[in-house]
Amino acid sequence: VQLQASGGGSAQAGGSLRLSCAASGPTRNTWGMGWFRQTPGKEREFVGSYRWSGGATNYADSVKGRFTVSRDNGRIAVILQMNNLRLEDTAVYYCASAERSSRGLSYTLASDYHYWGQGTQVTVSS
Repeated sequence: VQLQASGGGSAQAGGSLRLSCAASGPTRNTWGMGWFRQTPGKEREFVGSYRWSGGATNYADSVKGRFTVSRDNGRIAVILQMNNLRLEDTAVYYCASAERSSRGLSYTLASDYHYWGQGTQVTVSS
């Protein structure tokens, strides 16, 4: 599975940005896709996820009510819509794809995901 992320860039605090991530290759066994972010010296942090079956979403507390993960209709792709951006949202954002598992995963850990897209920088300024 290959993931191609796009979008991102710079915005002022309170503004919006949108990221997209498209998957290609053997996606039949995919549980869904997630978004993570990382700042220098810190571990990769869960942002949100979208489950293909049923469309369930899950979000980190830090982005609830501001960020939305949705599926791009007709495509094996997800969108991360980021509204009301804050300075602390500045990070490199990564999309990831997870295969289905019988292990009762939360899909909030980087180790739950098998494939990763290239990172895309999001910078929020005051």
